[in-house]
Amino acid sequence: MSLLARLGLRGAEAAGLQLGDIDWRAGEIAVTGKGSRTERLPLPAPAGEALAAWLCGGRPACQSRAVFVTVRRPYRQLTPEAVRAVMGRACDRAGLERRGAHLLRHALATEMLRAGASLPEVGQVLRHRSQLSTSLYAKVDQDALRPLARYARVSSEALGRWQAGRDPAARKR
Repeated sequence: MSLLARLGLRGAEAAGLQLGDIDWRAGEIAVTGKGSRTERLPLPAPAGEALAAWLCGGRPACQSRAVFVTVRRPYRQLTPEAVRAVMGRACDRAGLERRGAHLLRHALATEMLRAGASLPEVGQVLRHRSQLSTSLYAKVDQDALRPLARYARVSSEALGRWQAGRDPAARKR
């Protein structure tokens, strides 16, 4: 789940990861997404640590080259549906509405926007081809917008007077 949350992976992208997709030396991971496009993404340290912990301590020893396999025999690569089921159970345990792996993509996009990232930057991280796709992730945060709405209510004339009073150069005129 750390990969889903930190990299904004789709469930199918996580399910499709192969051991050879991880470049530990470069700190990158190759992700094959929609349209069979493969992109190399940076592997943030927390996600890399979680991945290493899974591979060294959680993943059963088996012949499969898939990163994520079932924990019971016969060991098989997880399907996108299995990733959704794991995410659903995690939501249940956390007391959240079951929304699937996309919930973490939305959370990442929202976090990035709150931190000041632009929509094109968010789209690049989420690997969107269209900015329209990214705009769907840009949920309006009413609490964050409230101070902006108050600020916008100030008339431009009052704002000009306020700025002139605060600007030493404007006071000399």
